[in-house]
Amino acid sequence: MASAILPADIGFFSVLASAGSLSAAARELGVTTPAVSKHLALMESRLKVLLVNRSTRRMSLTPEGEVYLEHARRILAQIDGMEEVLGVSKATPRGLLRVNATLGFGRSHVAPLISKFVRKYPDVEVQLQLSVNPPAPTEDLFDVCVRFGAPPDSRVIARRIAANRRLLCASPAYLARRGTPRVPNDLGKHNCIGIRQGEEAYGTWRLASGRGRSAITESVKTRGNLATNDGEIAVNWALDGHGILMRAEWDIGRYLRNGRLVQVLPQYATPDADIYAVYPQRHQLAARVRAFVDFLALSFDRQAAAAGPSHP
Repeated sequence: MASAILPADIGFFSVLASAGSLSAAARELGVTTPAVSKHLALMESRLKVLLVNRSTRRMSLTPEGEVYLEHARRILAQIDGMEEVLGVSKATPRGLLRVNATLGFGRSHVAPLISKFVRKYPDVEVQLQLSVNPPAPTEDLFDVCVRFGAPPDSRVIARRIAANRRLLCASPAYLARRGTPRVPNDLGKHNCIGIRQGEEAYGTWRLASGRGRSAITESVKTRGNLATNDGEIAVNWALDGHGILMRAEWDIGRYLRNGRLVQVLPQYATPDADIYAVYPQRHQLAARVRAFVDFLALSFDRQAAAAGPSHP
């Protein structure tokens, strides 16, 4: 009896689902679009179910297609793991690496490192997708997610690759015009630039004084006439002198060092935003994943050492 699923189908369908369209999959596979359509039709004929909803602009997976994709990716990951255990692919990382990162940080920090990574490992094909919020770890859409803060999910591996703090800052021109806050409650009198990201309470800033058990945290409700979901835009507004901003040190460190921004309330601590590389447990043996995460950690260490302290 002929098998309804052939080994070649598994990799083909994973590429097709990631590409998002028949023509894009054809470009990735180096074949014609009719050849992709024919392969898909043969798969569906053998399975006797539809895997893909076709449309003129874009395709989508049917429920059966979603199940097929989930198992296909699991099988491909297991094959990678077996190759690692057997030492087949130990020498050179290779294959497709799907990376997710946040918009601003991904654009300014992750993308340039990927450029260097693929020069070092040309057999790895990297697909980078930027999003406002990190995807849920259980969605399994990516091999590595670079995010702020460890995910509350024990089913994934979260490796801290860089320390990162959120800092309050403003331009010297703004502080000269509006004055410098001395205590957290002073923020209520200032124009504060809002960032709508993640699941954090929008417009509420938490500042702590003291350490350990004696630490006291104050929650300050901020207000202002500017808000965005893009961190880079918010930083530019702060540089333009529009108000006070709370932003990760990795995004504003260079401006603190060159004096275009000044730290506000430096004696108060704000929530950490350490940078993590998050990936499924089954990918921990994949050479491409290990090489990429190690490359990120080393690169961030070197950048931090080269930058030095961003403030007194």
